[in-house]
Amino acid sequence: MSNCFCYEINTMKYKKTNMTSCFLINGWCFSKTNTEVDFVVKINGKESEFNSIPLQRIDIFKKYKNEIDSSMIGFNMRIPCQADVLDSLEIVARDKQGNEEALIQLDADAINGIKDISSLEYEIESYQGNKADKMSLVLGWVYSLDGKNIDITIVDSKDTLVDSTIREVNRNDVEKTNLLTDKDKCIGYQITFDAKKSEKYFIVFTTDADKLKVDLNQLNVSKVNLAKAYLTNINAENIRKATTYLKRNGLKGFLNRLKYGVAKGSSNYSDWLLANKVTSKALEEQKETKFDYTPKISVIVATFNTKEEYLKDMIDSVVNQSYSNWELCIADGSTDDKVQNYIKEHYSNESRIKFTKLDDNYGISGNMNKALELATGDYVGLYDHDDILELDCFFEIVSSLQEYRYDVIYTDEDKYDDETKVFVDPNFKPDYSEDLLRSHNYITHFFCVNKKIIDEVGGLRSEYDGSQDYDFIFRCIEKANKVHHIAKILYHWRMHNLSTAQNPESKMYCYEAGKKAIEAHYQRIGVKATVEMMPKPYYGLYHTIYSTQDNPLVSILIPNMNHKDVLKTCVDSLYQVNNYKNFEIIIIENNSTEQEIFDYYDQLKKEHDNIKVVKWEKEFNYSAINNFGAKFAHGEYLLLLNNDTEMMKEDALSEMVGCCLRSEVGVVGAKLLYADNTVQHAGVVIGFSGYAGHVFNGIDQNEYGFMRRAIINGNYSSVTGACLMTKKSIFEEVGGLDEEFKVACNDVDYCLKVREKGYLVVYNAFSLWHHYESKSRGYDDKNKEKMWRFNHEVEIFQKKWPEILKNGDPYYNRNFKIEKAPFTL
Repeated sequence: MSNCFCYEINTMKYKKTNMTSCFLINGWCFSKTNTEVDFVVKINGKESEFNSIPLQRIDIFKKYKNEIDSSMIGFNMRIPCQADVLDSLEIVARDKQGNEEALIQLDADAINGIKDISSLEYEIESYQGNKADKMSLVLGWVYSLDGKNIDITIVDSKDTLVDSTIREVNRNDVEKTNLLTDKDKCIGYQITFDAKKSEKYFIVFTTDADKLKVDLNQLNVSKVNLAKAYLTNINAENIRKATTYLKRNGLKGFLNRLKYGVAKGSSNYSDWLLANKVTSKALEEQKETKFDYTPKISVIVATFNTKEEYLKDMIDSVVNQSYSNWELCIADGSTDDKVQNYIKEHYSNESRIKFTKLDDNYGISGNMNKALELATGDYVGLYDHDDILELDCFFEIVSSLQEYRYDVIYTDEDKYDDETKVFVDPNFKPDYSEDLLRSHNYITHFFCVNKKIIDEVGGLRSEYDGSQDYDFIFRCIEKANKVHHIAKILYHWRMHNLSTAQNPESKMYCYEAGKKAIEAHYQRIGVKATVEMMPKPYYGLYHTIYSTQDNPLVSILIPNMNHKDVLKTCVDSLYQVNNYKNFEIIIIENNSTEQEIFDYYDQLKKEHDNIKVVKWEKEFNYSAINNFGAKFAHGEYLLLLNNDTEMMKEDALSEMVGCCLRSEVGVVGAKLLYADNTVQHAGVVIGFSGYAGHVFNGIDQNEYGFMRRAIINGNYSSVTGACLMTKKSIFEEVGGLDEEFKVACNDVDYCLKVREKGYLVVYNAFSLWHHYESKSRGYDDKNKEKMWRFNHEVEIFQKKWPEILKNGDPYYNRNFKIEKAPFTL
């Protein structure tokens, strides 16, 4: 039967190389019966195996949204072809009602017409120049079907090589959506080069068998495409914000404020969620589970002119929970009776729903407090009137309470795009991070708290409307016994035209209220600090500047061997850039052989009365050298500092001191940048490569990073020893650096020892330093002896810290695969 399908074939190629023979098909198709579509492929009249992956086609969904309920109607298809002679190719679509229609019918001549003998497939997602600063940017990807290494260059109209900077980018999304095999080699690229207005430029892809030359000037790309190409997680909010910023600020401004670094692979997040969410079978099993502790969960909601569709979704996702001891407390401040009538009509038999119609609209806090008055449960959860819960949300919360009665529990969350009906932008959160919470409200949803805590601290406060939940979270956590994080997506925050999730810039008062909430938190706990709102485009993020009080003495330990110019750069910055003046420098000389460095030491001691040079005459051992230097320190605080660092901002040291002065903090690390101002260090996660690894390595200094963690303060299990501040008392308490770790693992081991004592490790994103890492001793990977020592010390580390390696880093969400690149699903 025909005419039952709407479809379009967008691209169709027959790739025929020395090593590969396959068809590559891209298009979209849906059945007018709105049932699932399968495909049948026939080569030379016989059914053939093929690989296919569904793709989002939001453009088509918008056009046909009254006929279909999903945007996942696109497809990529890869059809291996082993036949020596190709007479025909046929692709047929079939729906669940038995209808079928031929989408493609090709004879031998037509197949020959789409034949492509190049192994290369590519896409240039954006080519954008900027007349003012003469910089051009090319973004895209390329892969070889034959698994060949690919060289990428830029040339001009005379085929002259153009000096360019090429950064390779992980493109798991391309690998998945293009059905690449293990042998296919894919490269994502970001290329910048200085361009002349009158010149034409080409991008050239070369392997040992193929060469493609593409005229960049013929590409029809736009600033919207540029914004899309640079966003790993493409959703309405990100595209709108990025495109607007690009138009206002130009290319360099856009690059300097790039929102980049969201969860890699998150363009396929809907697929991941579908594969990982609770199954119907599991829900039935959960309903039969008998818990020893069965607290009642009161969910409080303030409705206000709520759309019927949203109201139904919100209520149903509570009513259908697998855990049954709950109550839904709704306070309705609507201007009409539609919400009340709908609930009476559809849920009159549900005794667990408590409803009150308010005589006035008391604002979000006032209305939520009216809902809170209805609550009789042991725990209370905050719920927005247009959001959705996963059906195992309460089960997971109660399950976590069986061994310990946590006062506060929070879960992971994502956003639900109301226009496209797709789940996007997952927030895979760390376990409780005090410094991250003080930098922005990363907890948000779903937040559940012991009712006894609320009875003590009170409900929501209208003077914080817009960030009333932020203020409430602070007050609850201040009184909580423990805070527990459930690393599962159990809450969906709906994005629509009126929601903050969709348009953050629409509610500036929210961010002002957030600043007030943090300030009030500090006042209650007696912390002296100043809170600053971060400027556009970093709305909702905050910078806390802690008081340095009496400006305690900081002893800066700098191991050094030779490299006078390197050391001079470091020392000069401490005197010429730094505005924190109460410090001493202890240079730990270890086996230098150049006379100029000793002359420089003498010069320093003459020029400064707060520098001393002590000599370490044994073999190189980073831990022992720093332990030796610490014996000469008079300061209450130690700063372990590599000689190949340079202070960038005058407050870099005072930022670290302010954090380290806090009684609960044991270690503070800084944000370290390479010479090109890309990130070298912004926190360390335990587990990568069986040991540990830096996250956000290589991103621009102003890039957000996943969940904004690269540009704001937060907690980690470790920071790098290249610039590490610690209290001298704690250094002595844990025995300093473990001297068994001569060249590696010593900083991570130290941080874990400090964490074991109950202290926090803080990453301070506002303490900015350059780290010219390649100039330091100990990073020469070509030296086999050093590599052997490194691997040997990793083995020692693994034996010493098996628990965290087994259970995972608490500041790194367990949904991310530790075997992959950081923040990759």
